[in-house]
Amino acid sequence: MTSSDRTSESVHEAASPAPRRRTVVKAAAAGAVLAAPLAAALPARAATDAPAFLHGVASGDPLPDGILLWTRVTPVPEAVPGSGLGPDTEVSWIVARDRALSDVVARGSVTATAASDHTVKADVRGLAPATDYWFRFSAGGTDSPVARTRTAPAADAAVTGLRFGVVSCANWEAGYFSAYRHLAARGDLDAWLHLGDYIYEYGTGEYGTRDTVVRPHAPAHEILTLADYRVRHGRYKTDADLKALHAAAPVIAVWDDHEIANDAWSGGAENHTEGTEGTWAARQAAAKQAYFEWMPVRPAIAGTTYRRLRFGKLADLSLLDLRSFRSQQASTGSGAVDDPERTITGRAQLDWLKAGLKASDTTWRLVGNSVMISPFAVGSLSADLLRPLAELLGLPKEGLGLNPDQWDGYTDDRRELLAHLRDNAIRNTVFLTGDIHMAWANDVPHDAGTYPLSASAATEFVVTSVTSDNLDDAVGASEGVVSALAAPVIRAANRHVQWVDTDRHGYGVLDITAGRAQMDYYVLSDRTKADATSSWARSYRTRSGTQQVERVYDPV
Repeated sequence: MTSSDRTSESVHEAASPAPRRRTVVKAAAAGAVLAAPLAAALPARAATDAPAFLHGVASGDPLPDGILLWTRVTPVPEAVPGSGLGPDTEVSWIVARDRALSDVVARGSVTATAASDHTVKADVRGLAPATDYWFRFSAGGTDSPVARTRTAPAADAAVTGLRFGVVSCANWEAGYFSAYRHLAARGDLDAWLHLGDYIYEYGTGEYGTRDTVVRPHAPAHEILTLADYRVRHGRYKTDADLKALHAAAPVIAVWDDHEIANDAWSGGAENHTEGTEGTWAARQAAAKQAYFEWMPVRPAIAGTTYRRLRFGKLADLSLLDLRSFRSQQASTGSGAVDDPERTITGRAQLDWLKAGLKASDTTWRLVGNSVMISPFAVGSLSADLLRPLAELLGLPKEGLGLNPDQWDGYTDDRRELLAHLRDNAIRNTVFLTGDIHMAWANDVPHDAGTYPLSASAATEFVVTSVTSDNLDDAVGASEGVVSALAAPVIRAANRHVQWVDTDRHGYGVLDITAGRAQMDYYVLSDRTKADATSSWARSYRTRSGTQQVERVYDPV
């Protein structure tokens, strides 16, 4: 690495069966797994076009004085993702105040090596807060595309507004990433949040309940090794819509389970078989290494994604890692969900979150939360009366949670966190959530059984999937049919749920002012069409001090 007139550095971080959340088909035989078609991740091009930037450029984790830049260079045609081939290559970068890159404010270089899959990062500092910048990488006479990024406001700045795109759950095989294209086209985002399932680990045709593969994975088998995960990340970053969004604004990302394996927990996953698929420790380390190589993310602690970013006096954002430290999922209907020895966050992370929420002096406390924290249960209405009986019979004391992979499966952690908000009078906490492939607007009650007579501790906006199957896809019904039937039942049993859409794909746009935080929900016309259109569906907001969501009849 060479010196520069601004700080630069290359960052490369390595680092009994649970119930199934969705219907899947298990992986192919181990022999097929070993035959990774590495070249499939490389888009067609002339053999002489090297070096090349085939996977776009990206930025992430904005700070008031800095930004993390990312790219991957293909130095020679055979240096495809996961191959381990290709020479060390010097990659220079430049940051400017204008798109033409004439007003240069920082430059430097990093070295791309096969050891890091020829991915590079530059952690650029010394920049001005709340400022748009443009950047570009170069190698061997070839320039990357020019991309826009933006720094965060100064920590003590009186910020009037923030706007974030919000997405989750993008299964390559299920459709096209039109949601990313529409977010990129807005041109008004301070950043975008990816709340997990940026990639999926399954083999071709193995995920979901429908047999339609819109476009096949690479590699075609379930990914297990470091090379496999690199190939899959590389395939994703050939998508034009994803590259466009990465080039339009910085990303703030956390992982959920599919970046590693379905329903992952600290010691394994539903979609991992020890022995035939190797050790869980090896697979988890490979997945995490590839993630940090291929994503513009600063790990707070090696091997995790929990960290905190601040956006002036208006908001801070606590990002959670809900896979690395959690206990194994309990069975649906088991009283084990209430066991205080079981955790979704791990002790250290929960203490970190509580301390950060208590110390926060911003108007809004946002929490990037990969799985839903609001209760989603049957029987919660009478749960208060039946708790002694439930405890005696070994049943969940807060009603029958339908998805123990969510916070419903770890109720002691949830009770502790919500009690902390109440006991310290912490207001304006908003959980931003993905995972469940549905859109929700929820109050987060201290006691779902007595809500709304009892208080709400926080609010939650859940975004639907970019492409991954939701309920109408799972049952093969026409769009809207399942929501029409299911939404009233869900809301009747969970009175803190103000809205749920079980059927559509899309994204959210979160707009924040001192007076309110508003989520505008957008839906796509058809995930299987590359030119899918986008339309506004609904909006909900929480006004400062209320800890409740309410419907708004226009997007921001």
